[in-house]
Amino acid sequence: MMQTQQTSTKQDILQFLLKGDKATALELAESLDISPQAIRRHLKDLEAERLIQYQSVQAGMGRPQHIYELTSLGRDRFPNRYGDFAISFLDTLAETVGREQVISILRKQWQRKAMEYRRVMGTGSLQERVARLVELRRDEGYMAEWYPVEAVDDVSCHTDQGDRFVFMEHNCAISNVAETFPSVCGNELEMFAAVLPDCTVERTHWIIDGEHRCGYLIIARKEVRQRIL
Repeated sequence: MMQTQQTSTKQDILQFLLKGDKATALELAESLDISPQAIRRHLKDLEAERLIQYQSVQAGMGRPQHIYELTSLGRDRFPNRYGDFAISFLDTLAETVGREQVISILRKQWQRKAMEYRRVMGTGSLQERVARLVELRRDEGYMAEWYPVEAVDDVSCHTDQGDRFVFMEHNCAISNVAETFPSVCGNELEMFAAVLPDCTVERTHWIIDGEHRCGYLIIARKEVRQRIL
């Protein structure tokens, strides 16, 4: 009976995070009417199962708050058939117009997406634009995050802090499509380079290669020139 209750509580937590995207332990405890001590035990178990993850956010002068969200594995607990439909549609399209034509269509779709992102991201600082890009990707179902890379100071590279950023996506909202049409991953890399034209964008991690996330290193072009010099 106890095991069943615990399983039900954990499922309630996952459903809450699915609907609300993110929450603190206290918010979960209040919403689900469970003690903070009990909710933290469940959160620890779910984290161990890699169904949830958290980010630490500093709130005032106190201890950092943990903001919990679902991982891709957690989202997979709630099945959908959108990916299957997309693959079936693209396969049918490939049979009709040819695979190369489908790849061309997908490339044009990413180009349109790049134009949309650039319009929404505006012309702020690089950090502001990277942060906005992460927000846009999260709105589309990606578990994205970013953080600055510490400045490197040696004889061959003299940079200002803030010139480089790491952009991570811990899941792939189009993983089914990417497995069948891997060219979309190259299109995605080209898209990030297009929306950040004053930077170079280098892939550092790739889910398709069996890694747990897709990662990109964003380097301001002024730093690239300095590295060459």
